[in-house]
Amino acid sequence: METKNKIIKGGEYLITETDAKDIFIPEEFDEEQRMIAQSSQDFLDQEIYPTLDRADALEEGLMEELITKAGELGLCGISVPEEYGGFGKNFVTSMLTAEVTGAGHSFAVALSAHTGIGTLPILYYGTEEQKQKYVPKLASGEWKGCYCLTEPGSGSDANSGKSKAVLEGDNYILNGQKMWITNGGFADVLTVFAKIEDDENLSAFILEKDYEGISMNPEEKKMGIKGSSTRQIFFNDVKVPKENLLGDRGEGFKIALNILNIGRAKLAGAALGASKAAISRSINFANDREQFGRPISKYGAIRFKLAEQAIKSFATESALYRLSQNIEDTIEAHKAEGMDKEKAVLAGLREYAAECAILKVHGSETLDYVVDEGVQIYGGMGYSAEADMERAYRDARINRIFEGTNEINRMLTVDIILKRAMQGELNLLGPAQKVADELMEIPDFDLDDSGLFAAEKRTVENFKKAVLLTAGAAAKQLTTSLAKEQEILMNIADIAMEAYVCESLILRVEKMKGMDKETELQTLMMQTYIYDAADRIHKWGKDAINAFAEGDEQRAMLMGIKRFSKVDPFNSKEARQKIAQKMINENKYCY
Repeated sequence: METKNKIIKGGEYLITETDAKDIFIPEEFDEEQRMIAQSSQDFLDQEIYPTLDRADALEEGLMEELITKAGELGLCGISVPEEYGGFGKNFVTSMLTAEVTGAGHSFAVALSAHTGIGTLPILYYGTEEQKQKYVPKLASGEWKGCYCLTEPGSGSDANSGKSKAVLEGDNYILNGQKMWITNGGFADVLTVFAKIEDDENLSAFILEKDYEGISMNPEEKKMGIKGSSTRQIFFNDVKVPKENLLGDRGEGFKIALNILNIGRAKLAGAALGASKAAISRSINFANDREQFGRPISKYGAIRFKLAEQAIKSFATESALYRLSQNIEDTIEAHKAEGMDKEKAVLAGLREYAAECAILKVHGSETLDYVVDEGVQIYGGMGYSAEADMERAYRDARINRIFEGTNEINRMLTVDIILKRAMQGELNLLGPAQKVADELMEIPDFDLDDSGLFAAEKRTVENFKKAVLLTAGAAAKQLTTSLAKEQEILMNIADIAMEAYVCESLILRVEKMKGMDKETELQTLMMQTYIYDAADRIHKWGKDAINAFAEGDEQRAMLMGIKRFSKVDPFNSKEARQKIAQKMINENKYCY
């Protein structure tokens, strides 16, 4: 199958203009995708929401039972190929499922761990025998999976783990300790990372729960996601058959990184689903709660919060499905060239590792904003465990830590893009020099505003120049020491993230217009987001430049960042009023 869309490479959005026809937007979901989404929503309504308190109390056997039921419905095998007992749906469809089930609190965490890091390492790296043995039972939900990477001394620095495996005859003898293992308390199949003898890099192994020598601490007591099983697991002289080595020796760190790319994108999807659910609850409460003789949804301060919740979520969604289709198109292109499906999926995700990191950050921070303001809208009830917003607030917080902290993901974004530029895979050096030269030229005031969203597109083009300006100058000035300048890297990453998200918003609304969809309020959301992003970009750019530049160079670049973050005047107050009013009228998130 050949893709009909023009494919841009990972990171290439910074130097290439994307056409709206080449992206996917949620308004294009087909009937089958909508049915899968509705089935997922029905499952949450019927099986998950009524059991939230029981799950949070860690009722024995409940979470396993819920995953079994999800498996019977097909939710554990959406993206697993049909030959291994799954439905074989594409990446966009699996993202939609992740989004809808993401509103399921602790269940969402257990399900995503099972279907993602619990299943995919075996599917993508296993031998045919390993896949035949484990994947069908994982895809059906009969067996549950977990992933054992983190250790007490190795979190973000995963490859520094101390767990060891020594080959003795037909078995590896495994010793070590893992912590924060989601689904650890009930998983049947464990993907465990350890170094073989004195290897520099990790290897991966498939273990089964009844192997002798596996023991666990009691369930961790956590701030949120209390219904998710989280255990420390100990491996004491565990005999692992040598045929249970997953992938090649020393390949474990690569497996871990590639699986995390999937996890980051899917986490953004789950955060989006949780955000939409929390916005609807915020609106319901604001419409029902009366103060000073009228519903609080009539007050501007509340409308600001509701509108901003919606704007941020609409922005995350626009970027997420653009990325999902890019990944899907790249997978299909690799398959058309003869690559087998599993390798094609990994290649597609590896290509967009920077964008996966961007979406992980944006999605998790959007959700944190949404639930924080949700608590504020609820007022005192928001702080009460009797109301549902309190659980949403606590459960959201882990997402900025899961799948690599947001700080790590920000630095990873810049690292990936700069490495590709240095290796000649991404032509950033020429455009960055062109932007630097532009600082010495008189700005062009003869601007063409004739095209659709011409002003907004020009603004986002300048946001991209802000990335090239700061990243190019920082790389030139600091050379190899840039890797240690974490504050500067995070400034650059934030500008790159906003450029990607803002462009995604424009493309989505433009494509909606081309489909004759109603776009008045979506246009206002896009314009409000870009208007606010400009100020954020100006601040991040100044902070980065002031950290490494001096004298005339500093002054020139500060003038440049001011020019590249300039935006036309815009009445964001009036825009937010209209955005909120539609949701208030419909009593739900409706975008």
